[in-house]
Amino acid sequence: MSEEKKGLFARLKAGLTKTRENIVRGIDAVLGGFSAIDDDFYEELEEILIMGDIGVNATAAIVERLRKEVKERHIKEPAECKELLIESIKEQMRVDETAYDFEREQSVVMVIGVNGVGKTTSVGKLAGKLKDSGRKVLIAAADTFRAAAGDQLAEWAKRADVPMVGGNEGADPASVVFDAVNAAKARGVDVLLIDTAGRLHNKKNLMEELRKMNRIIDREFPDAHRENLIVLDGTTGQNALVQAREFGEVAKLTGIILTKMDGTAKGGIAVAIQSELKVPVKYIGVGETIEDLQKFDPDEFVNALFDRERTEA
Repeated sequence: MSEEKKGLFARLKAGLTKTRENIVRGIDAVLGGFSAIDDDFYEELEEILIMGDIGVNATAAIVERLRKEVKERHIKEPAECKELLIESIKEQMRVDETAYDFEREQSVVMVIGVNGVGKTTSVGKLAGKLKDSGRKVLIAAADTFRAAAGDQLAEWAKRADVPMVGGNEGADPASVVFDAVNAAKARGVDVLLIDTAGRLHNKKNLMEELRKMNRIIDREFPDAHRENLIVLDGTTGQNALVQAREFGEVAKLTGIILTKMDGTAKGGIAVAIQSELKVPVKYIGVGETIEDLQKFDPDEFVNALFDRERTEA
C-alpha cells in the first residue's frame, strides 16, 4: 500500500471511530456471547445492524447472505461468522465501475441537497480533486439565495485554482446555469460543477427551479455526461434517507456525497442509503481538507470500520 493510500486509510479509520464503537462492539458481543448459531443469534445480529443505521433492507440482505454461507460451509461457531459478515456488508456497497465516468468525460455535475450538509464545501473539494487529476474545471455558483454562498464558493474556487461563474446574490439561478453551460462549451471545459441552493425539500418552488435548471442543461448541452450528486450529512442518520428520496423525485440522482462521517456514530447509513435507493455513494467526507473528501471504496470503508489493515499492496 502506498504512503498516500496509508494516510487516507488512517484518516478514514479515525473518522469512523464513533461508528465502529456503535456497530462493531455490538457485533463482537453477539459473536462472543452465543455458543450456537440459531435463530436467536441471527435476530440479535439483525437488531445490532438496524440500531447501527444500516437499515432494514440492507440488514435483511446481509443476514440472508450470512445464513446461506453458514449453511453451505457447515459453520458451527458464531465467532467464525465475522469474516462472512464483513464480506456480506461489502457486497451491499459495491460501486459499479462506470460510477466515475464523469471524471473522464465532458460532464455537467449538479450538486444538490438541503442547507448545512456541506454542499458548497464538497463542490470546492471536488473541483480541487478534478483539477489535480488534470481536468479543466469550471464552477457555477447557482446558490443565489444564501448571502455568503457566493463568497464561500469563490474562496474554494481560489483554493482549488479553478474559475467560477455567477455568485451574485438574488440573481436568477437558472440564468446562472445558462451562462455557465455556455461558458463551459466556449472554453472547452471538461467538468462543470454547479452549486445549488440548499433546497428545503418541502419548498415546491425551489424544487421546480431544480427541474428548470435540469431542463436548461439538457437543452443547451445535450451531449454532456450528466450527474446529479446529492450531498447528505452522515450525522443525520435515517433522515438523510428521507432527504435523498424527496430529491430523487425531482432530479434523477446518480450518486451520493456523504459528509461529516468523522463526527458521527451513524456511519452505517452509508450501507442503508445504497441498499434502499440503489444510488451509489461516490464520495465520503472525513474531515476539513481537500484530501478528506475521498472516493468511496467499499472494501476500504468496511475494513476501516472493522479496524482491519489492508493486506494487499
